[in-house]
This record gives sequence, structure tokens and C-alpha cells, in this order.
Amino acid sequence: MSSSNARNSRYNILFEPIKIGPVTMKNRFYQVPHCNGMGYARPQSLAAMRGIKAEGGWGAICTEEVEIHPSSEISPSIEGRLWDKSDIPAHRLMTAAVQEHDALAGIELVHNGFHAPNRTSRLPPMAPSPIPVDSYDPVHARAMDLTDIKNFRKWHRQAALNAREAGYDIVYVYAGHCMTTLMHFMLERFNHRSDNYGGSLKNRVRLTREVISDVKEAIGDDCAVAFRFAVDELMGKDGMTSEGEAQEVVGLLAELPDLWDVNISGWSHDSSTARFEPIEGYQEKYTSFVKSLTSKPVVGVGRFTSPDAMVSQIKRGVLDLIGAARPSIADPFLPNKIAQGRIDEIRECIGCNICVSGDNLSVPIRCTQNPTMGEEWRRKWHPEKIAPKASDSSVLVVGAGPSGLEAALQLANRGYQVTLAESGKELGGRATKESHLPSLSSYARVRDYRVNLLTQMANVEIYKDSPLDEDAILEFGFPHVLLATGSHWRRDGTGRYYQKAIPGLSTIPSFTPDDIMNGKNPTGHTIIFDDDHYYMGGVLAEKLINGGQKVTLVTPAAKISAWCEYTLEQEKIQAKLINLGVELITNHTVSNVAANQIELSCTYTGHTKTIQVDNLLLVTARHANDTLYHQLQSNPDKLEQAGIKTLEVIGDAYSPGSLASAVYYGHLAARCLEGESWDTALFDGERPGLIS
Repeated sequence: MSSSNARNSRYNILFEPIKIGPVTMKNRFYQVPHCNGMGYARPQSLAAMRGIKAEGGWGAICTEEVEIHPSSEISPSIEGRLWDKSDIPAHRLMTAAVQEHDALAGIELVHNGFHAPNRTSRLPPMAPSPIPVDSYDPVHARAMDLTDIKNFRKWHRQAALNAREAGYDIVYVYAGHCMTTLMHFMLERFNHRSDNYGGSLKNRVRLTREVISDVKEAIGDDCAVAFRFAVDELMGKDGMTSEGEAQEVVGLLAELPDLWDVNISGWSHDSSTARFEPIEGYQEKYTSFVKSLTSKPVVGVGRFTSPDAMVSQIKRGVLDLIGAARPSIADPFLPNKIAQGRIDEIRECIGCNICVSGDNLSVPIRCTQNPTMGEEWRRKWHPEKIAPKASDSSVLVVGAGPSGLEAALQLANRGYQVTLAESGKELGGRATKESHLPSLSSYARVRDYRVNLLTQMANVEIYKDSPLDEDAILEFGFPHVLLATGSHWRRDGTGRYYQKAIPGLSTIPSFTPDDIMNGKNPTGHTIIFDDDHYYMGGVLAEKLINGGQKVTLVTPAAKISAWCEYTLEQEKIQAKLINLGVELITNHTVSNVAANQIELSCTYTGHTKTIQVDNLLLVTARHANDTLYHQLQSNPDKLEQAGIKTLEVIGDAYSPGSLASAVYYGHLAARCLEGESWDTALFDGERPGLIS
């Protein structure tokens, strides 16, 4: 859709080849290792997803962490496995898919140490010194003796040889995220040894040096050896810091690996959401020192989506390669779009971490911006290709929220004549409204990407401030009608905990998130009853207290915004609210309301207590705006007379969910129009045991 199809010359540096040990990368776009919920269980899905990125122009595409031995497995999480040669065929699927497009394939070998409770293998975990595992499993890791260390080195060497046999071009030694044995050896708080592997930093780094050397000796003539290292844990003097021991580590190992992949630790910092790290390139202040200490190429991340920011990193000597995980998920074709002068078509990552939730829940990865992510093999979806229209019929999409915008865009891409009608004065629906809440401004990218493309399409007409009722839709007589009319937050307290209204709500000023987003602001002391458990309750608490209100947040869960554990935000949310002065009451519900008194009930004991407040803000459940759909559906004769062949309700109007779900169902409906019914369409299932 861009007016130019030529690359801007200022981005040429991004497309320069770069040598990494014995291999050469065709450009500087490097997809760093990232988890995906597919791993050893879904190798065909994994290979197709990585292959799409190679097709999209990434010069190197890496696996997730790949376990090298049964003493390092973190089930039920589904990561990669290369325990022995029997795992090689599954890995060959990925290397073939990646190398088909002239990209390098990288594998991140890992031994997880006391991060691995070994629930499946039941082998005792290992660590530098005896320590409980870092989950709540009633399991302790035993201290590795010299025989264990010898075996540990052998496992890495054999895994590297197996990786080469599987076709990988880059093989990682991994000491990051405080999840790996090598990092545990480096950190004094975990390493209490008195032998040659403990004490001084040089001794604590010894095992890492030996493993890198072993891997290079085994495969270094054929494969590049990368070292992934977390230079700062954001713990001050209690952890690894970029101003302290990290510089010594880089100095000790400077020329040993072929590539330095540097980031911060733990995972919640490295993959911080835009809510807590809104600035592109946010890791630079920690990682920028590395290039001054080594002549080897350096790759780092920072949720890069702007080619100008990428160029700046290289020209200022911060990085040699632009690393990305989440931006490569949001737009697998980001490099090609820069190369082809189509920058305005880049689907920019919004930093919501819905992708991370897939790995944490052991289900295939998904993405808010890119609904094809995770569906490349099982549904055969491609992020840049879609089947042409099945007829010359026109389509009416009612509602220009996330689902309606995505449906309209993909229908237009198929070649249909599309009319998009929005009842309000703004496009974007909930994405627009939520983007005005604290720290959620990136959510506007969901709207902006789609609106930008739709407004350039000759086969799309967009009408704002155009509410449509049953009669109007029947009168228009579009052959296909998709209703993306959204949802609204309930006012009666019905949600997960209660399946009926909370008594006494009429006796107190009550609000919903819709009220706050529409500009209604309570005054005085407000209780937020959060039975949603995602981001909304915490964000609204932040908004109200920043506005000078007294806020108490009550939730039936044991933690604030409990589902945000899966997006790596929960601890940050709770800490932020505490620091802001929000009173937090967990394991309680609002059980009754009488005038300015709200009764809270303990979810465990039923014991009650009463709080004097001025307002109640209910963040409980949402109700689908499906009245128009049911009105139309109830008159099949009128639909036939009007020539309406398809009537579907999509997105939150069908089933309220996440922003990602709304986009996904809009995409699904567009793909299935005049084909298989979208709500019954099945996908291919994997049988990994049959791969050989």
C-alpha cells in the first residue's frame, strides 16, 4: 500500500551481510531465541512458523531453549528437546524450512539447573550448590560434583554434535534469564563452592569457558557458536550488574564465542511489556558496553519496530545485529517490508505479551497484531497471503473495533467490495478507548495499522457516525453481513465469582470500566471490585489514584491481576499499585452494598467486614452486544427477501475476550466467508511421534 516500492538508502546498512564465525548472515535482522508453546510437542507447527519468518526476510531464525538432557526438563512447559539423536528428525523440519529461504538456523541449547524440577523425568535437579528448586515444588537440587561437571560438559558437546547433524548453522551456549546452570555457576548467591568452580569470578565463569571451548572444538569449523548472556538482573549489588561483574565476564570471554547475544534478566525484564517499558531500545543502557570489550558481533533486543531506531543502534556502535523476538512475531515480514519501501505496512508489536502467555500455558503461540501466528501449519494461514474472493458479492461489516477492522481488511485483501460502518465518531472501538488508559498507548497500533491500510484501498468504503438498525441492514441488502458490535462491561457484579447480581447496588454510585473510559470520573473513595483478573482492574486503579482519588482494589484472587502472571506482569502490577498507595485486599469479594457501606466477604471463611466508601467500580464480566444479531437472525424470511446470504456475529459481540481474540475471530471470519463455517472450521492436529 506504500507509495514507494524502493528501499530508502538510509536503511541499506540493515541489509549488509555479516560474518559470524564460519557462517555468513545475509542481513542484520536476527530473530533471537524465543519460546512459543510448540517445542517438542508440535514440531511441524514450529517449523512452519519459523519458516514463515525466513520467508519474511529474517537473516537468522533461532529456536526456543532446547533441553539437552532429561535432568533439565521443565514440564509441563513445552520447550525444545535434543536429548539424543532420536530428536534430530523433528529439528530437521525447522532447519529445512529456514534454510529454504537462505536464512541461518540457530539452536539455543540449555541446561536449566535448579530451574528444572524434572517433573516428568524424576531425575534429581542439579546446581552449583545444594538449593531448593525455584518453583514451589517440594524438590531440592543437589550440588554437582566433579563427575557431574564432566558429564555436563559431555552433554553439551554431544548436543552440539546432534545440532550440527540436524542442520543448524548457529549453536548457542546459554547463560541468561537466571534459568540456566551456567548462569547459576556465575552468580555468587547460588555458587558457594570452594573448588576451582567457585569463589572468584574467574572460577565461577570457568565452566562457561569450558563449555564454549568444548562446543567450538566439536563443531566450530562448521557452525557459529553464540553465547547468550544476561548482563544485568536489575537487582543492584545482589545480582549481576552491567556496571560490575558483567563487564568482567565479557572481558574474560571476549573473543571466545563467535557471537554475543546480550540481554537483561529475568525473563519479565527481558520481555517487559510496553506498559512498563514503553521506549523502543530500552535495554541499551545495560548492554551498550559489550561491543567495547569484544571484536565479535553483538546482537541485542529492545522491541525494535522502527528501522530508524535499528540503524541508530548500528551506527552508534551499540549493536551489530538487530535482535527481535516479539516484533518478529507481530510481523514476520518486517525485514522485507523495510527492504521494499513498505514501512507503513509493518504490523508493530504492541508489547502486550499475549505471545508469552502461550508458552506459559503450554499452548501454541498467539499474537494480538498477527492473528496468523501459530496457525501457519495447522490452518495453513500466511500473514501476507489470503485466498481470493469466492464471488463478486459485497460485504457489510458493522462495527470498526479490532474485530471489524481486521475482518474488513482481510475481506478487502481477498478482493471483496467492503463497506465498514461505525456507529461512533472514532474507529478502533475498545483498542482506541483502552489506548487512553495509563501505559496502554501502544494498543492504538491495533487500530492504526488496519485503518492506514483500509483507507488506501479502492474497494473499501468507511462510514463513521453511522449506527445501523435492523431495518437499515435489511434495506441495504448486502449479500454478506458481519456484525462486530463489541461488548460492554456488566453493571450488576456478575462475573467469575458471582453468577447473580450483587445485592444493594442501587444504593451507591456504581461505575464500570466503560464509564471511566467515556470520561465519567468518581470522586472520593472508590472500591474497585476486580473479578476480571487481567489488566483492566489494575490500570483503572492507577488512573483513579493518579487523579487524586482514594482507591481500594478488592479481588477474590490471591494476587492482583492474577492472569497477568502469564504475561510476566503480575508482580510489576502489584508492586506499582502498592507504591502508588492503592489499598489492596485479596481473597475477598463484595457481597453486599448498603448506602455508603460495602460488605466484603472472605473467599475462604465467609467472614465479613464493612468498609465506608463513596463509589463502587465493577470490573467483573462483559456482555456481548448481540441484540442486533438476534433481531436479524429471528427473521430468516426477511433475510432471504433482502438477499442476505451470510449473517455472522464476530469478535466480542460473539464472545467477549482479549484484544487478541477479537482480532483473531475477525480474521477467521474473513478467511471463511463463502467457505467452511468459521465457527466449526477445524485445524490439523500434530502426531509428532510419527515423524522420522
